[in-house]
Amino acid sequence: MPFIPHTEKDLADMLKAIGVNDTNDLFDEIPADLRNGKLTQVPTAMSEMELGRLMTARAEKDGRYINFIGAGAYEHHIPAAVWELTTRGEFYSAYTPYQAEASQGTLQVIYEFQSMIAGLTGMDVANASLYEGASALAEAVLMAVRSHKKARRILMPTTVHPDYRKVVEAIVRHQNIELIELPYDPQGGHIDPASLKQYEGSDIAALVIPQPNFFGVLEEVDELTDWAHAQGALAIGLVNPVALALLTPPGEWGEIGADIAVGEGQPLGAPLSSGGPYVGFMACKEKIVRQMPGRIIGRTVDLDGKPGFTLTLQAREQHIRRSKATSNICTNQGLLATAATIHMALLGREGLERVAAACHANTTRLIEVLTEIDGVETVFDRPIFHETVLKLSVPVADVVSALEAQGVIAGYQLNEDYPELGEALLVCATETRTEDDMQLYCTHLERAVSK
Repeated sequence: MPFIPHTEKDLADMLKAIGVNDTNDLFDEIPADLRNGKLTQVPTAMSEMELGRLMTARAEKDGRYINFIGAGAYEHHIPAAVWELTTRGEFYSAYTPYQAEASQGTLQVIYEFQSMIAGLTGMDVANASLYEGASALAEAVLMAVRSHKKARRILMPTTVHPDYRKVVEAIVRHQNIELIELPYDPQGGHIDPASLKQYEGSDIAALVIPQPNFFGVLEEVDELTDWAHAQGALAIGLVNPVALALLTPPGEWGEIGADIAVGEGQPLGAPLSSGGPYVGFMACKEKIVRQMPGRIIGRTVDLDGKPGFTLTLQAREQHIRRSKATSNICTNQGLLATAATIHMALLGREGLERVAAACHANTTRLIEVLTEIDGVETVFDRPIFHETVLKLSVPVADVVSALEAQGVIAGYQLNEDYPELGEALLVCATETRTEDDMQLYCTHLERAVSK
């Protein structure tokens, strides 16, 4: 908070009112041998001016760069109204809305968030958010296994974000769930259809389908969804919410649509902010809604016919027996969900479409500009959205370092996660990038590659 109003007299008056002499007396139930004692490594308190200078200096260490990196977190324009409203005290300090009669505003915002996510994904129902995209995918995997009831194997394409795959593995590996990696087609950068044949007729709980995938490549979602259903498996769509303004939503994939849709909500009003906090979203078909983790807000009417909102489905360990809970998730990312709701409401359907179209146009233009440089070429030949993979004739690490020195974040190095691609760079251009930005990038990249 920017200002703490309590003076020493205020603190003394509050302690006196409750009959306590010192704030340490509030913790007398903690045995003395378990207390830290004096924090000798913590510096002395700073004045407001000193603290401001310290935080400014630390923020400036990050520098200010022209950003061409995406890889799961994207720099989008956020209208000023989004966080002006989100940081109002009613939202900023609100806790879990257990008492519906005192939380109607918060409940309505979350209800609107659910409605917008359900509409964006083309699904029947959405929950009141998850921590972030990676754990949302892990929860979708657990949900699919519970829904299938028999199979415990998940087909996980290598075109899914590497960090997402690591998070899912960390969460499910001790639950007797097997993650089977599917290779990608080296020419197209999409799931290799031939890799699915060996699993036909076997017990598979779900197939994860990223759209677009980590390389920015568009997958054959209709074919993959129908294949999963033909095997008696669920189809889990892992989607970019901005892309859904232009692409077919997972609820309409194939003959009957995907069963679960998850993703990262950061592109909807959340700044990059050094890696978080972000917000995950999840939506599903109504037939499996009782396997969905988290909570759902419902809209109803009271005895006088007035509309009201309340927590309706809370299949979590705080509300039911632990053995029956679908997850141990104990809260939702309410503040970030509020920002996403305001962001989507401000942009509307048409605005979101314009943002998505501008992102695609800028990425297309960036590819055009950069591939004119000798030693720079695209890797995959399929349609893309938002980002793409470029191959360089020189070490990527050197190029990234050289451009960073010029104030340009060149992209995401793929060497470690995908060594078979060689000196490959994942680049992205959102609606925030201008023609001047791209030309500057091109100038510095050409110099770095030529050296």
